[in-house]
Amino acid sequence: MKLGVNMGYWGMGNDQDNLALAREADQLGFDCVWAAEAYGSDTATVLAWVGAQTERIGLGSAIMQIPARSPAMAAMTAATLDSLSGGRYRLGLGVSGPQVSEGWHGVRFDKPLARTREYVDIVNLALSRKRVRYDGRHYQLPLPDGPGKALQLTVHPVREHIPIYLASVGPKNLELTGEIADGWLAIFYSTQFGAEQLALIQAGRAKVGKTLDGFDVVASMPLVVGDDVQAAAAPIRAYASLYVGGMGSKDVNFYNQLATRMGYGDAAEQIQAKYMARDYEGAAAAVPFEFIDSTALIGPKNRIAERMAAFAESGVTSLNVMPLAPTLPERVDALRIAAQALEQSGHAG
Repeated sequence: MKLGVNMGYWGMGNDQDNLALAREADQLGFDCVWAAEAYGSDTATVLAWVGAQTERIGLGSAIMQIPARSPAMAAMTAATLDSLSGGRYRLGLGVSGPQVSEGWHGVRFDKPLARTREYVDIVNLALSRKRVRYDGRHYQLPLPDGPGKALQLTVHPVREHIPIYLASVGPKNLELTGEIADGWLAIFYSTQFGAEQLALIQAGRAKVGKTLDGFDVVASMPLVVGDDVQAAAAPIRAYASLYVGGMGSKDVNFYNQLATRMGYGDAAEQIQAKYMARDYEGAAAAVPFEFIDSTALIGPKNRIAERMAAFAESGVTSLNVMPLAPTLPERVDALRIAAQALEQSGHAG
């Protein structure tokens, strides 16, 4: 199992601290640094900036929003970042949600699975440097009734194939991820529920004659180091309640639905009700400790090492940690402890 670091959304704090974390992860031998986007900073610009100031660490988008770009633009960006970084880029994609897709990008949130399949088809076609011709339900290239012609990507990516990851939550999307992607960007992954999710991905792999061998299961999770486990869980409560209670609407919140499928239905309903009533402290307090403990790395180094071993044995191939601490030195220390804990777990790869 490998380690990555998740910088989250750029512009939400001290960005020089995030750069320092990326540099530290690079020196520690972490596998990849991931950047996110919602409706603030974009991930491509951030990764170009970080890539210029690191040496070896992979650069991943987690995620690049499908409604924000045409598939050809995503391919252009991926090829450019891969070329500039010497072959370090990983293209993480996701459909986002209806609020961002329709409210920010003006793109209807309809048929997300079919749209994702076509999108990935075109990205792969473009990155193969073939002339792009595609006749799908959602995308037609060139347009059939105009002067456009089939074009070919002019940039040469460093690698023959740039790996594509999908951020998937629902059962059908998990199966699609196994079928068309090289890796899965998981959120709120737990060893108790992971087998059910990986079975869906494996079913998708089987559709195309593949197994999970070589497929990257990337579990993103908060990291808080400390002897008091209950106290270590406290900084994660706001993060968990934001996703379970505040992402999307009452009717469409994929993370709330995930928590429900994981067995936390009553708590998920309570968290969402409080969050939508703007009782953010109450929503955070309603997050069960067991939910946090099963989907995060909290506690002293020995306990974190034990949890890492359990994640690796459940099928996780990359742990993407988000160190939560008040100061940069504490977050840097957390990264170092995570690297030591992985070695101690016996699953460093």
